Amino acid sequence: MVQDRVEEAPGRIGVFILARVRLYEEGLAQVLRADPRFAVCGTASGHDDAVARMLSLRSAPHVALLDLGLMSGVASARRLRVVLPQVRVIALAIDDTEEDVIAWAEAGVAGFVTRDTPLDDVLSTIECVALGGARCSPTAAAALLRRVAALAEHRPFDRRRGHLTPREREVVTLIDRGLSNKQIARELQIELATVKNHVHSILDKLRVDRRGAAAALVRGQAGIAFGRDGEP
Repeated sequence: MVQDRVEEAPGRIGVFILARVRLYEEGLAQVLRADPRFAVCGTASGHDDAVARMLSLRSAPHVALLDLGLMSGVASARRLRVVLPQVRVIALAIDDTEEDVIAWAEAGVAGFVTRDTPLDDVLSTIECVALGGARCSPTAAAALLRRVAALAEHRPFDRRRGHLTPREREVVTLIDRGLSNKQIARELQIELATVKNHVHSILDKLRVDRRGAAAALVRGQAGIAFGRDGEP
């Protein structure tokens, strides 16, 4: 593909477009050029060509837009992370399925744009990503959160995260004795709200959702959960 004119981008967001379909590429470039926030640094239809052009620029673009399909697009995103790690990548026209979203996320993209995303949302996604943020649809966000939760279930016990403060040790010991939050507050002569905060912290640190599970875990992990003088 013959490269079109390259724009300098002082004070603007430099964008490079990597797309399979020239009509789509040129239409998007035209829209970006009409917006004073952006400057089109270049376009390409293949990864090797795109990398060579980006490396030849006086300064790397802020954002690369990829519309290459799942397999080649993910491969390109991964290679760009190695060759031009400062360039933020947005995947265009993706299928909003959990498998595709996870594949793109694992490749390091910072934004997802589906086929039915309005043009204004595409532009706001570019701006958001260029400023260091991330942007995706609610469906994609849900898929990513499910993946994080699944990974957390298999994460090994973290000594520092599992460590309890001296006061939390007192609270969990009383929980193990069967005391309610109100009884613990009276026993320790502290506010009920303070007890609830301690319990919440204990459950969060030990990654359990029940008081009894926290007490059982502490009994079984005494050497890990309890340090000396509140230190790991």
